[in-house]
Amino acid sequence: MAIQRIFVANRGEIAVRILRTCRTLGIETVLGVSEADRESLGARMADRVLCLGPAQPAQSYLRVDTVVQAALGSECDAIHPGYGFLSEHADLARLCEAEGVIFIGPTADQIEAVGDKLRARVAAEAAGVPVIPGGSAGSPEDACLLADTIGMPLLVKAAGGGGGRGMKLVEHAADLAATMDMASAEAEAAFGDARVYLERYVRSGRHIEVQLLGDGEGRVIHLGERDCSVQRRYQKLVEETPAPHLPPATRAAMHEAAVRFAARLSYRGAGTVEFLYDVPRDAFYFLEMNARIQVEHPVTEKVTGIDLVAEQIAIADGRGLGVSQADVMCDGAAIECRINAEDPDRDFAPSPGTVSEAHWPQGEGIRVDTHVVDGARIPPFYDSMIAKVIAHGADRAAALARLRTALTEVRIAGVTTNLAFQQAVLADPDFAARGVDTGFLARFLDRAKAAA
Repeated sequence: MAIQRIFVANRGEIAVRILRTCRTLGIETVLGVSEADRESLGARMADRVLCLGPAQPAQSYLRVDTVVQAALGSECDAIHPGYGFLSEHADLARLCEAEGVIFIGPTADQIEAVGDKLRARVAAEAAGVPVIPGGSAGSPEDACLLADTIGMPLLVKAAGGGGGRGMKLVEHAADLAATMDMASAEAEAAFGDARVYLERYVRSGRHIEVQLLGDGEGRVIHLGERDCSVQRRYQKLVEETPAPHLPPATRAAMHEAAVRFAARLSYRGAGTVEFLYDVPRDAFYFLEMNARIQVEHPVTEKVTGIDLVAEQIAIADGRGLGVSQADVMCDGAAIECRINAEDPDRDFAPSPGTVSEAHWPQGEGIRVDTHVVDGARIPPFYDSMIAKVIAHGADRAAALARLRTALTEVRIAGVTTNLAFQQAVLADPDFAARGVDTGFLARFLDRAKAAA
C-alpha cells in the first residue's frame, strides 16, 4: 500500500520543505513540534500537529521513542527525519522497522556503517575509493608513529560524528598528545564516542560532494556534485553546482567513486559522499558519507529538475528509482547561500528573537527555502539558519549575478543576520573568479579585520 500519511520529525525550513512536497504528492502530514514551535509556519502547513515536548531538543526532537509513538498514535505510515536531529540515528531507523513504520532513509545498518568514520574509511578502501592517508591510534606512541608516516600538519577527527566537533588541527608533533585528548573529550561530549583518528591535513583542499540516490537493491545513480568549500569552522555557508574549475576527468572519477561506494552498501534513499579535493595534486580523497538529505540539496534540484524529497519518499515506498542515470541532465549552474540569525560583528553569536518583517526575493531562477515570515519567532535552542536563497542561471556567472541581486531584495527586521556578510563573500574577486579552497573564508575574515 502506498504511503498515505507521513510524520515529519523535524522543524524549520526542512520541515516546510518536506511538507510542500507531501502536499504536491497528495500525502497527508503530521508534524512533530516542540513547545517553542507550536506557532511556526510548519505547524500552520501540516494537516495535524503533535507536541513532542519542551523546547530543548533533548526533551523533544531527539526523543526516539516519543517520535515513533507519536507517528504510531497518529496512524502515520512513515517518518521523514529531514536533516540533523534524528536523521542519522540508527536507533530511529531500527525502531521504525520493529514497529512497522517506514523510515524514509537508509537502513539502520547502513547508517551505522557510514556514521562511524573509521568503518566508512575501511568500506571506501574496499570499494577502491581513495582515502586520505591516516588511521586510528590506540596510544600516544601509536599516534606519534602514525604522524611520522602521515607527515605534519594533520587533523585529529572524531570517529563517531561530524560538523567540525572533535576535529582539531595539529601543526607540531609536540602538540599531538594534548590535542588528541582535547578532541577526544569534545567527541565524547558531542557524540558519546571518545574515539578519534588522524588524517593528513590538506592545505589547499576543496570540499566537493556527490549527490546519490539508491534503491536499496544495489542500483545507485548520481545527480552531479556540489562545491561546499566556503566554510567557517567546518560549517558550510555557500554551496554550488557544478563545482567550478574542476578537471572533467576528475569530476567523472568522483562521480564513479561515489556510486561505487554506495552500491557496495546497497544504499537506500538519498545520500551524499563527500570528498576532499587536493588542488595542487589534482587528487581527491573520501571524507565521509551523509546518510540523509543535505541542507544544500536545492542547488541540485535546480539544475536537474528532480525533487529529491519526492524521490526519497518513492524509494521508501518500495517504488525504486524514478529516474535512470541517463535521465539525469544538469542544466546550467546554481548557487545557494545560507541566511543565519547571527551577528558577524560579535563572532557570529546567535541572534534569537521575533522577526518583525521578513521579505524574500522572487523572480526568474530564484528559490527561497525558509520557515520565516512576519512575526516568526527564532528560538535560542536550535540552529541559527533561517533561510536559504538559491539562484539558477545558464552558467556560474549568471547564477552568481542573480544571487547577488536577490540578496539586495532581502529584508529582515527584528533579529541580526549575516546577510551583509554573505553579500561581501559573493562580491569577493577570488570567489567570483574560481573555485575557492576551504581556507578561503578564514583569509577573507583576516582581510576584513585588517581593513577595519
